[in-house]
Amino acid sequence: MINTKTKVNSLNFKTNAVLDDMICILQQFNIGMKTQKYTEESKKLVMASGYDWKDVDDVKTVYTPVFGVPQGSEYFNDDADFGRQRLASLNSSLITLCTAIPEKFGVTEEMVKPFLEGKTIAQAMADKRLFIIDLAILEGCPAKSEDIVITCPFALFYFNNADNLMPIAIQLFQEKGTNNPVFLPSDPVYTWMLAKMWYSLADATYHQGLTHLNFTHFMMEGICVATKRNLSPSHPILRLLNPHFIYLMAIDFLGLGTLVNPGGFFDQTSNGGINAAFHLMRKSMEFWRLDLNGTFPESLKSRGVFEESVLKGAYHMRDDGLLLYDAIKTYVQKYVAHYYSVEGSMKADYEIQNWGAEIVKSRDDGGVGILGVPNNGHFETIDQLVVTLTAIIYTCSVAHAAANFQQYDEYSAPFRFPFTMHGVPPKDKSPVVIETILKSIANRAELLGVMSITKVLSEKATQSLGDFEKQLIVDPPAIQIVDEFRQSLRDVGKRIDERNKSREHPYEWLHPSAIPNAISI
Repeated sequence: MINTKTKVNSLNFKTNAVLDDMICILQQFNIGMKTQKYTEESKKLVMASGYDWKDVDDVKTVYTPVFGVPQGSEYFNDDADFGRQRLASLNSSLITLCTAIPEKFGVTEEMVKPFLEGKTIAQAMADKRLFIIDLAILEGCPAKSEDIVITCPFALFYFNNADNLMPIAIQLFQEKGTNNPVFLPSDPVYTWMLAKMWYSLADATYHQGLTHLNFTHFMMEGICVATKRNLSPSHPILRLLNPHFIYLMAIDFLGLGTLVNPGGFFDQTSNGGINAAFHLMRKSMEFWRLDLNGTFPESLKSRGVFEESVLKGAYHMRDDGLLLYDAIKTYVQKYVAHYYSVEGSMKADYEIQNWGAEIVKSRDDGGVGILGVPNNGHFETIDQLVVTLTAIIYTCSVAHAAANFQQYDEYSAPFRFPFTMHGVPPKDKSPVVIETILKSIANRAELLGVMSITKVLSEKATQSLGDFEKQLIVDPPAIQIVDEFRQSLRDVGKRIDERNKSREHPYEWLHPSAIPNAISI
């Protein structure tokens, strides 16, 4: 048990840390001021041109020098780009090797035959060319109002001979029926486009509520609180983790007051609003596991996409992410082995044992409620602690960078990654006209609202991974371990630079220089 003095010291440390972080956040990010600049530009654009879009090119007029041109805006109804989004965009940890067509997914052999390059579905599966995303978790997800729709789709993809992941079938709801057809690339051009857009809306809803907010910000905030509550400021594990928690509680506090609150960003710019976000968060806590969903190689293995030969040369987020995971794990392994070299020392460390116990304790009992912590938080071996610490550091740095910094480039392109859709999803394959597409996307004011906040959220304002804001590690052998970590990150950066030279579409979001140490925005 921690004695009373330790509890008081831990509480003071935690309180002071939050205050220090809050001051730094306000000084460094000045979120209100940055958003104000974009808000003023938005008002001018709406006053000059109104709310409704005249044509497709009219959308591009909002990309003024104040905002800049988002990368996603160069694509319009491009199937190969739609596939790349599943591999190298904000939500790249959902793609799964398809080994069977789900019973609820009404795909038939005849439907997809034209898109499989002469293969049958069985042959495409055997060759590990068929992939699926099932967003069933969105079924029953509440929306802001009764007239707003949130889909819960299936999407089927084929990895073709040109090494492009191509969408070949989309069903927008879980139950098969005459009003819920399977949409295909051979459907009328804008009908297929509208189906993809409604799929992307679901993908965006999942991304913001889970991939971004819950699986990085809020999961790690709980662990951060438990860490500072149970580990003294001088504890080596706190010194290891603290650089990856810097600003986290402060930014989450600010976010809850401006983004994830009634009338905030979610409510203003999404179909689901905060009710959808928190609904998904509650559901996800039933299945999210640190040793599976939070451990990158295990997540890849569970989805059948760990092997380099699967999606070879196309799954850049996997390929670069594994380099970073290995670098972090090696760093943590050396560090933990240095401090727990004596047999039994870990079991005797009451601070680390109390920390583990609080992380796994149910939220109803005042714990963090994290599933899948090795040995249920009773750390006995170096490997158990290494898995846990690596998952935490990777999530606070790499996973958050992958889920966050492309937001402006993605969400500012409404034909490609909408966060708001008007009207209802198509219920049949009747031809759709471009005017319907223009009425379906966010209007000018709504889009500019999305652009304003995602522009701020996409700015990296803190130091890069390994270049810690606060140098808490002062033990000479541990400093050497940190130096070796920094060198390994430089080596990773060089490998990614070399990879990007040969990639048709370079992926720079997981370059070590682009990844902050912590969830600081």
